[in-house]
Amino acid sequence: MSRKLLKSAGVVGGITLLSRITGLVRDVVFAYIMGSGLVADAFFVAFRIPNFFRRIFGEGAFSQAFVPVFAEYREKHSESETHAFTNHMAGRLGLILLSLTVLGIVAAPAVVVVIAPGFIDNPDQFALTVDSLRITFPYLLFISLVAMSAGILNTCGYFAAPAATPVLLNIALIAAALWIVPGLGNAAIGLSLGVLIAGVLQLFFQVPFLKQAGYLPFPQLRPRNEGVSRVFRLMLPAIFSVSVAQINMLVNTLLASFLVTGSISWLYYSDRLMEFPLGVFGIALATVILPSLSRLHARGEPQAFSQLMDWSLRWVFLIGVPASVGLIALAGPMMTTLFQYGATTPDDVRMMSNSLIAFAVGLLGFVLVKVLAPGFFARQDTKTPMRVAVVAMATNIVLSLLLIMPLAHVGLALAISLAACINAGLLYRLLRKQGIYSPRSGWLAYFARVAVAGMVMGGVLWWGAGDLDSWIHTDLADRVVRLGGWVAAGALVYFSVIFTLGIRPRQLILSRTGIE
Repeated sequence: MSRKLLKSAGVVGGITLLSRITGLVRDVVFAYIMGSGLVADAFFVAFRIPNFFRRIFGEGAFSQAFVPVFAEYREKHSESETHAFTNHMAGRLGLILLSLTVLGIVAAPAVVVVIAPGFIDNPDQFALTVDSLRITFPYLLFISLVAMSAGILNTCGYFAAPAATPVLLNIALIAAALWIVPGLGNAAIGLSLGVLIAGVLQLFFQVPFLKQAGYLPFPQLRPRNEGVSRVFRLMLPAIFSVSVAQINMLVNTLLASFLVTGSISWLYYSDRLMEFPLGVFGIALATVILPSLSRLHARGEPQAFSQLMDWSLRWVFLIGVPASVGLIALAGPMMTTLFQYGATTPDDVRMMSNSLIAFAVGLLGFVLVKVLAPGFFARQDTKTPMRVAVVAMATNIVLSLLLIMPLAHVGLALAISLAACINAGLLYRLLRKQGIYSPRSGWLAYFARVAVAGMVMGGVLWWGAGDLDSWIHTDLADRVVRLGGWVAAGALVYFSVIFTLGIRPRQLILSRTGIE
């Protein structure tokens, strides 16, 4: 069972790795042509707003509500009823998204006032952000329908195509930066057009795979469908629970708009690098286990449900700990190697590195939330994660207000990280309290071994990284060779210590084979 899930997670993670690599190339291009000035801040605000709604209507709350219901239909209903459900779902969701898109375009100035009020004092930046937002907002419509398609495909066991879709966004934005931006002479507008083009490409890319799976939706609008109504009932509380990180980022974008120019860009670049391991491993694992947990709940197999949760959490700590330690120890070298070109200055690199360290503190919390929350969503319980998310969001707001004065943009990143850890801790506590998850034996020894290996690796990398100035004042080839060498050395040290302390691959394979 876990071999199959691990293979699926490996497929998703591998393709997501390609997506993140192309995403890093995209961000390097962004840094080169825009740096962290007025134009960059305007584009990143305009891009963040439809991305926020995408997390709600797309892979966030909607997917977490849709996948368990769709899995239940496939287990307990006829093919005709399942097709009717997907058709009505596509019709209802498409109508809501179209309405929201039109509203977002018309109300773009008001949206920018709410999200980035600090831009009001700079008319040029405000106008550029509004124009960019009006171009990027339709991306919400396309990418949210893509996310529904991904939910269908993942539940049917087709993981590769949905995982590959984000690559198209990165390719479209790189192409826009190289060919559209020079022609227009405005980076924010040119890249916004790239976002729109990417949305169209991503949607049409899904069509042949949906046909192959036998579930290509034909949107219909009917007065009522029980499954569709249930998805939206589940979705409303899930909006808060799965989107809390995005809501926190919007809150911090609002606060950062009052800081020095460049603060929003520094947070964007460091957040993007932090999301590299989060996307490659955390989201990949969550994507694979949600359909399996949903099927186990539909079949009434609580013990297997708990075992799958335990298996997932062991992998989270095995991979999440070294990822977090590595980002902290190599923050400066990574930022210098990836982004110190063109318009990006050494001071920008230092600011990005500081916020990356703050984000990396919470990486394990971010990944844990991705794995713990499906324990509730698979049971069609979206209210419990919502309550936890409200607490986490309130914590972030309070911490942001407390930390922004002494730490500026770094305080905002640290607030999000601490809120994510609180979110994960509360989810874990409730899973235990409700009897949904019971840890198997050996956790204390397992965690101690992982922690020791992480500390040894961190010490080696901290010593090897050296002073940031030694990276800033060297050429690209030397940076790449040094960084690649220390990343490889860190991985070798970590897994050598893990092996020496007695953790073996077979310990991470579940004995039960009935879970698919």
